[in-house]
Amino acid sequence: MTRVIYHLATCSTCQRILQQVPNLRKFTLREIKTEPITAQELDAMKQLAGSYEALFSRRSMKYRPMGLHERTLSEKDYRKFILQEYSFLKRPVAIIGDRIFIGNTKAVVEELVKAAKALK
Repeated sequence: MTRVIYHLATCSTCQRILQQVPNLRKFTLREIKTEPITAQELDAMKQLAGSYEALFSRRSMKYRPMGLHERTLSEKDYRKFILQEYSFLKRPVAIIGDRIFIGNTKAVVEELVKAAKALK
């Protein structure tokens, strides 16, 4: 079963969430700045998430400077930008089997913690 968490070591929110995840040693931790996600990994995330847009972070520091807030982005655009700039991936992204947990909202983190507790 796939158990991986994509995160950013310099992100205090990611670090706080990782501290809340039980059975963390059962996960592969991927630091996306030093080990960028591959096109295959992103495509697999999209299959679980339903769209690249669901994985895209509009909070990235590069979103406004690149003028993306003024454009209508397509799924192809979201994929391209996530692959070229790690900060466009909404973080953290956790995958447990066929379930994906995207971002840092309270509800998502609670679901991730619950799913991680259930790991054998």
